[in-house]
Amino acid sequence: MIPIVYRRMAHAEGLQLPAYKSEDAAGMDLMAALPADGEVVLAPGAWALIPTGLAIELPKGFEAQIRPRSGLALHDGVTVLNSPGTVDADYRGEIGVILINFGKKPFAVRRGARIAQLVVCSVERVALIAGERLTSSARGSNGFGSTGRSSEEV
Repeated sequence: MIPIVYRRMAHAEGLQLPAYKSEDAAGMDLMAALPADGEVVLAPGAWALIPTGLAIELPKGFEAQIRPRSGLALHDGVTVLNSPGTVDADYRGEIGVILINFGKKPFAVRRGARIAQLVVCSVERVALIAGERLTSSARGSNGFGSTGRSSEEV
């Protein structure tokens, strides 16, 4: 297990910390750190930045991904707009979640609502090297959706 230092901001006091819900869960739920007497209502097609009241210090070589919750997407049409969002290892500010409502009715976000998942992953750094040619492959330069078609469809 990789230890990650966190800071809970004043507006998140009393909220549950992110935690794994099962032994093999990849993500931890992030909660909305909104005022107890307030809410953010997302009209269909609208989006908003929802605060979590949480800042983390990731070790070098890691990132945190902000991913949608499948239940919100399935039941309400609400997802993370820049999915997955990335928290870089050198970012120390509050984690915010950009939620968008693709559903057909307004969606209210209230304090403590589980709004997204936090998944921590290792990151490899790469060096781009200029080349005149790339090696050939079965796919070649075929674009989006090309791996699911038969040769007759292409």
